Amino acid sequence: MIVVDVNALAYLWIPGDLTPFAERALDRDSHWVSSLLWRSEFRNVLAGYLRRGDLEPEAASRSLSGAEAQMEGHEYLLPSAAVMRLVIRSECSACDCEYVALAQDLDVRLVTADRQILRAFPERAVSLRDFAAGG
Repeated sequence: MIVVDVNALAYLWIPGDLTPFAERALDRDSHWVSSLLWRSEFRNVLAGYLRRGDLEPEAASRSLSGAEAQMEGHEYLLPSAAVMRLVIRSECSACDCEYVALAQDLDVRLVTADRQILRAFPERAVSLRDFAAGG
């Protein structure tokens, strides 16, 4: 089991340069879990793609449906106190700290492409590229 943030999910479900790394990460460990927050963040990512004209509405809908199906039953709600403890000790957003808090609570790695999370929480977070490569 690994915790993934919205970046890993977006790279898996929205074709791009890091999609092959997300696919390899899924091959390495197919039990992905996340904070419920991923849903809102994923919709926001899709909104950006749609507004820039980088994704057609049908493709966005397929990506969202696929991600939701994959994550159904693998989503967690985090206590605010756990998230805020991480906010206080880092420069990361509360949203980013939700993923870290979940990884800590489950005692697993957080797989992310977010450089700020990787710098702030090296004991818990691993880069998508490194995880995909077997690290």
